[in-house]
Amino acid sequence: MAGTENGWLGLRRYALWVLCMAVLCLNKGGVVAFEELNVTEIPQWVAEYSTTPVMVPLTLVAGAAAKGAVCLDGTLPGYHLHRGFGSGANSWLIQLEGGGWCNTIRSCIFRKTTRRGSSKFMEKQLPFTGILSNNPAENPDFFNWNRVKIRYCDGASFSGEGGDKVSNLYFRGQRIWLAAVEDLMSKGMRYAKQALLSGCSAGGLASILHCDEFHELFPRGTRVKCLSDAGYFMDAIDIAGRRTMRSFFEGVVNIQGSGRNLPSTCTSKEDPTSCFFPQNLVANIRTPLFLLNAAYDSWQLQASLATQPSDPHGHWTACKMNPAHCDASQIGFLQGFRMSMLNSMRSFSSSRQNGLFVNSCFAHCQSESQDTWFADCSPTIGGKKIAVAVGDWYFERTVIKETDCAYPCDKTCHNLISSNL
Repeated sequence: MAGTENGWLGLRRYALWVLCMAVLCLNKGGVVAFEELNVTEIPQWVAEYSTTPVMVPLTLVAGAAAKGAVCLDGTLPGYHLHRGFGSGANSWLIQLEGGGWCNTIRSCIFRKTTRRGSSKFMEKQLPFTGILSNNPAENPDFFNWNRVKIRYCDGASFSGEGGDKVSNLYFRGQRIWLAAVEDLMSKGMRYAKQALLSGCSAGGLASILHCDEFHELFPRGTRVKCLSDAGYFMDAIDIAGRRTMRSFFEGVVNIQGSGRNLPSTCTSKEDPTSCFFPQNLVANIRTPLFLLNAAYDSWQLQASLATQPSDPHGHWTACKMNPAHCDASQIGFLQGFRMSMLNSMRSFSSSRQNGLFVNSCFAHCQSESQDTWFADCSPTIGGKKIAVAVGDWYFERTVIKETDCAYPCDKTCHNLISSNL
């Protein structure tokens, strides 16, 4: 019964996506507030809008406990694997799940009572959409690869090492990462001719942190690259003049002992907290890397730039929910954030092997959802959809350095902003 309930939960989340996709394609560049949608009542015309995705079961990493590779609560980590076929049988795409972080003992204690900290609460099966879809009409370049979603249950972008005995917390993100990829290597990934490590949000940060490690798993003849979707979290000054994100990441790094596992190309020169920010990492990553990011990242806007403590009177509330409600001063602040992001990517972008797709949308994570990855009304830059840009870069069909014009010029954006990000 539990498996059925978890499968239904995954389908309900997919139904929510289908409804959002349909609304956005009818209202390009608009905003959909998730809390207004009732996913138990999906109209027939929406149900016919997309094919039903493949549901992929959860696999727990059986040997992980012996390696101390466990979730925050001590349970086994897991992943969802859908086997490739045909020309993709020896190609592997690894997607690292996102889902925020915990930066205090209290927040980690709460997190271990959720699917983000315990496999006891993980869905038993998940729908594979976007870059994980097995449908060539939805995922033209990677549909027949071995596609894997590694579940996120450590709260530090797969980087922690340590624990808290008093609270019975395990900070083992680095061990989870290693145990999962070792298990996948034993299931055929060691024979890969092509491999792509990707991730969204906290998983997108993890794909940067572990990019070169991933490359080192394979022999020289294997084509190995990495994709970070919405993982480019900026060490930015918020609307009150504070560095909210730096303070938050400092808590993550310190409490979880992540410093020892961060790239040495950064930690040899910078403090560990600085080395949790991609802007201090990406220029020194040796493996080809693609950065996919919204220039006005909706998560960063809500959780880093204009938080409730920095905006106690709610002057930014309407702007955060809909960019059309931002005044000139607020737009000016957001344009400054965009320019800071683009400037920090300049050295990275100068390398021919790297790829870039930064659109001027108020969005967060664009590779996992079908509407933003590859659909009739997907976001584009210069007429090129995200899936096409990533595929062109990965297979070296052309150099991809796509940077959008500033808001509000892009009318293809899917500005999904929720008050409950």
